[in-house]
Amino acid sequence: MNPASTESLLSHAWFGIIGLMLVLYVITDGFDLGVGILTLFRSKESERNLMIQSIGHVWDANETWLVALGGALFGAFPSAYAMILSDLYVPIMVLIASMIMRGAAIEFRHAATSSKPVWDRIFGVGSLLAAISQGVILGRILTGMLPGHLHMTFVAVTAIGVVSGYALLGATWLVKKTTGSLEQTARRYSVTAVFTTVTAAIIVSAGTLVISPVGVSRWDQHGVLSILIGFAVLAALAVCYILYSVHMGGEHGPFAGSAILFVASFAGLAVSLFPYIVPGQLTVASAASDSSTLTFMLFGIGTVFPIMVGYNLYQYHLFRGKVVPVHH
Repeated sequence: MNPASTESLLSHAWFGIIGLMLVLYVITDGFDLGVGILTLFRSKESERNLMIQSIGHVWDANETWLVALGGALFGAFPSAYAMILSDLYVPIMVLIASMIMRGAAIEFRHAATSSKPVWDRIFGVGSLLAAISQGVILGRILTGMLPGHLHMTFVAVTAIGVVSGYALLGATWLVKKTTGSLEQTARRYSVTAVFTTVTAAIIVSAGTLVISPVGVSRWDQHGVLSILIGFAVLAALAVCYILYSVHMGGEHGPFAGSAILFVASFAGLAVSLFPYIVPGQLTVASAASDSSTLTFMLFGIGTVFPIMVGYNLYQYHLFRGKVVPVHH
């Protein structure tokens, strides 16, 4: 294999690896951000206690995927890393600040007495700001960082979609982890979040086709549209399964369906953008590091990735089942 083919293969492999890490982050940290957002709608401290207890043993480990994602992007696609961080400095700083807010709040609330509701609200607001900032980052990348009122409207829709999607993951997680009235409330939240998420996803898909610098040209390429239709069908089936499972009283089904919905959506997004990593600005090939760097990183991620996945699976297995109040 000639050097050009090797470098192309490595850059494409890293595009897929980063995409996989992004999906793992969105699903894992997405549900605990969603739980945090939903705490803003519950006035009873006992319910907020259970909601936070349901993610208490896993939320910090979920965020490691974001750290790994940033490191992988820096090493594999340094040009894209530099462009994204410089052009999206404000939402990225808001994201980091909100992560600090929610991390401090979830720890301090345990030692608080009369101020516990205040820390609960800080946790909820931090979760909401983190979701909004991620939606803004996604929207800005999809529009190729271009200015204009139309692009800003699109970014606002992506922010709403991310918040709604995280609320869906959080609600279905609570269906799996809680009982009684809180579980029933989570089921109602799940149904509402499904419809708002699907509506936002349809608008974002249409907007990507019209607004994104590579939308039309990419969808017109041979075989791309049929692949996207396949992912759209999978997403539609996932939505139907979520609604069916919620209606039939399923506990694990709603969350599994939500995860499938996110995987199908992000896979369709990746197919739509490829071979660009920043639409209209940087392709995967032009942003990639040299072959020796990509190869070295591949050995590194080959060691670290199984450990991260194994640890995540172990903690979810260890803390499986419904949560009950601490005094039990």
